[in-house]
Amino acid sequence: MHTFHIPVMGLAYTIDSPVKVARFGIASVISIIEDRLIEMMRSHYYPVAGEVYKPIPVTAPDYRARRITDYLNLVNRIVKDQVEQLKAKAFEAGSEMVRYFEMLPDHHTLKQLYRQMTNTSDAEEKASLASRLRQAIKPGSIDVNIMTKTDKDNYDASGQVITDGSDAIAALRGYVNSDLTNSAIVFSAGMNPRLYNYLEKCPQFNADEAGNFSKKIIVKVSDFRSALIQGKYLAKKGIWVSEFRIESGLNCGGHAFPSDGVLMGPILEEFKQRRQELTDALFALYQPALQNRGLKTFPYPPPLKISAQGGIGTAAEDLLLHTYYELDGTGWGTPFLLVPEATTVDDDTRQRLCKATTEDLTLSYHSPLGARFHYLKGSTAEEERLARIQAGKPGSPCTEKHLSFNTEFTEKPICTASRQYQRLKVAQLQAQQLPEPVYQEQLQAVLDKECLCVGLSNAAAIEYEQPFVKGRKSVNICPGPGIAYFNKEVSLQTMTDHIYGRDNILKGSNRPHMFLTELKLYLDYLAEQLAKARREDTLAQQQKYYRGFCGQLANGIDYYYRLTETGVLSADELLPGLEQATQQLTEIIQVYALA
Repeated sequence: MHTFHIPVMGLAYTIDSPVKVARFGIASVISIIEDRLIEMMRSHYYPVAGEVYKPIPVTAPDYRARRITDYLNLVNRIVKDQVEQLKAKAFEAGSEMVRYFEMLPDHHTLKQLYRQMTNTSDAEEKASLASRLRQAIKPGSIDVNIMTKTDKDNYDASGQVITDGSDAIAALRGYVNSDLTNSAIVFSAGMNPRLYNYLEKCPQFNADEAGNFSKKIIVKVSDFRSALIQGKYLAKKGIWVSEFRIESGLNCGGHAFPSDGVLMGPILEEFKQRRQELTDALFALYQPALQNRGLKTFPYPPPLKISAQGGIGTAAEDLLLHTYYELDGTGWGTPFLLVPEATTVDDDTRQRLCKATTEDLTLSYHSPLGARFHYLKGSTAEEERLARIQAGKPGSPCTEKHLSFNTEFTEKPICTASRQYQRLKVAQLQAQQLPEPVYQEQLQAVLDKECLCVGLSNAAAIEYEQPFVKGRKSVNICPGPGIAYFNKEVSLQTMTDHIYGRDNILKGSNRPHMFLTELKLYLDYLAEQLAKARREDTLAQQQKYYRGFCGQLANGIDYYYRLTETGVLSADELLPGLEQATQQLTEIIQVYALA
């Protein structure tokens, strides 16, 4: 119904977004990796739905998958009930019925039909149009996300690894066993062969006789090559990717996976130019794989959508992505953190977001995953982490263990943000008698790691007054850099009006274009990495890589210059920033002898 979706954010921030927005036709994505959070949400929403909550204890067989399945079924029932109630509402000012159609994009056929109904004075025609509109109402999809790297093994009572019991596979099983339809699972953070292989055991992803999918697969990618590799891997198994969701490598929220200097614009251009090639390449592998599995084949490829997210902030940028780059959809994440009707953020954290400036946002090393992590400084979780360090007890109690991957000191993996790991690692550094600057840098790298499992879940616990982890109430949050320009809470309708150009909540701000923001982030990232390589005396060995990185940035800048010349991009808006970026890149090349 809408041309945008609300992507997954953190663990808690979109944990119940479908309950808030799906009845208005808006799609949103739930993170399903943290089963304790999901169990907490079950305990909250069963009474809301007027049903009896029955806990699923950790002693129950396959409890992770069962918690997820039951929560998704519960959310689905709630949304279906909401839609039926909405259909019974009157077409009167302020009603949810009116809000449903007012929020639709202006070009939507139902929006035009709605306007026709409101403008007619003929009672019979008005009643007929109202009936057609009611029948056409449908909810936004309830989608789920699995970050493929969060796939820790789990063990039974005897200490043996549980077959198909890892975090990601159990979460996937929880989704496929749910009764969600017209839904999708989003795989993010790269390819996980073990997880992808498990899909062969899931007939829920097979097309029906008409070639439609009840449950679809969306793969989040950073570039065309990644889409081709992951799409082919799955197509060879008879698994069709229904959508590739392109995300900016650096201009995003949460974990960042920077490219080797390839910018968003050129990446989108490649998808635009090679879209049919991608579809044909995947279908050539998909068709024989279906035959080998004894499944029905089809004469034409199933639909393959391309969407993008990361740093979008204005209606003009959204329109550019839909029109020039011919995308099927866009993801608006960070701005929705300031929409209480859409996301679950505790009041204190939301106010911190409203006040955030560019100086309050950092591309941190806080994630135990090892990937860079966008972070709002001054959060209660940061305050808690620094207080522990000050007290001589760095590290967090590790209750969830979803990011336990380090085996440096232990046979079973542990988390680098845990108290256990940091105590062992600090002792090791102290024993090495390193030069003081080296010691301090390595010590800081250890102490920077922060618990995300609890910190990214606690907003829901605070909001709904539900215990998550006893005695732990701190919150960390990972908005994209664009949050610095969104400085007030707004309603769901105001935000949709902003997206579609019917309102502008950024009036008077000096926010740069999303392409310029990403370009600046890459230049700063490059300078940081080069300085680190020089300190560690590894620059000589990496000269070829960094020359290539600079070359890609230069190509991207040239590409944007060409788009300003043809009028695709506004010269007034882009040229000053492009000239500044050109100068910064030239200085970097000169300083580090990368010409």
